[in-house]
Amino acid sequence: MRLHTYILRRLLLLVPVLAGVLVLVFVIAYVIPADPARAWAGQRARPDQVEALRERYHLNDPLHMQIYYYLEGLFRRFDLGVSPTTGRPVTQDLKAFFPATFELAFVAFILAILMGIPLGVISALRRNRPADHFTRVVALAGVSTPLFWSALLLQFLFYYKWPILPAMGRLSIEIERFTGFVLIDCILNWNWAAFGDAVLHMILPAFTLAFYSMGYLVRITRGSMLEVLESEYVNTAKAKGLPRRIVVYRHALKNAIIPPITVLGVNFGWLLGGTVLLETVFAWPGMGRYAAGSIVQVDLPAVVGYTLVVAIVMLLSNLIVDIVYSIIDPRVRVGGKAK
Repeated sequence: MRLHTYILRRLLLLVPVLAGVLVLVFVIAYVIPADPARAWAGQRARPDQVEALRERYHLNDPLHMQIYYYLEGLFRRFDLGVSPTTGRPVTQDLKAFFPATFELAFVAFILAILMGIPLGVISALRRNRPADHFTRVVALAGVSTPLFWSALLLQFLFYYKWPILPAMGRLSIEIERFTGFVLIDCILNWNWAAFGDAVLHMILPAFTLAFYSMGYLVRITRGSMLEVLESEYVNTAKAKGLPRRIVVYRHALKNAIIPPITVLGVNFGWLLGGTVLLETVFAWPGMGRYAAGSIVQVDLPAVVGYTLVVAIVMLLSNLIVDIVYSIIDPRVRVGGKAK
């Protein structure tokens, strides 16, 4: 199968997945016991005001008609509806909050790679030695520690106990916004004081988010590296007298990196969608905090829009991983069988 045919086929498979996500979200919203119209109107609203909101947002219609109206607005006008909480279009809200979440997820993604892959390789090369035991303990702590607990612990240590890092917010210096990405905007403003302030605000939430992904990445890299180190072609390279550095990095790591690449694609989507509690703890003005407030207010248009955006980003990140995977190992284009 040619590469462009494989990419087209993967793109077509995204459509039913997105449709399934949308239907699932609507079903969950349809069966919740809370009355969205009452939550939007307030407890003191008159019955006619509540009924008007039900009619406006088609809450009295059957589930399939609600999905139809939503898809009609989505495909005709790229309209995700209007948030009853903010009074603004959901598209406008998500456009304002998306850069903060994406920037945080991207920095955490880079940190997870920089920590996870080297630690996984070291753990495999020092198997059953103190370095291996220490790395496995760190990885276990990463995958088993809840995000909110890690966030609160880091805030206690580096803000309350040793006040060296800010605990909340994204930036304490006003700058002119161009892109919505604070680090980039600080550079465009040539404001290095603001850039340093933004980096300091980024450290705690980014490390907390990266620590969880790093744990999985260490375990996958270690297992893949151990498997490759015991393969015949690596033993052949060792028998030829090649230096250990060449054997490890040119022969072993090149083939062992394929499984971690798959994990990275899944992790980036998770990093983007798993910031709800984290952004709430750190008062980070992103989509996760917006979604948390929307859930409390039973703001269905905002919740559905947020879920749809996260699903799209997760599917696209997996698509990119599949493309990279198919370039590294063309056998995946034919179901894992070599031509």
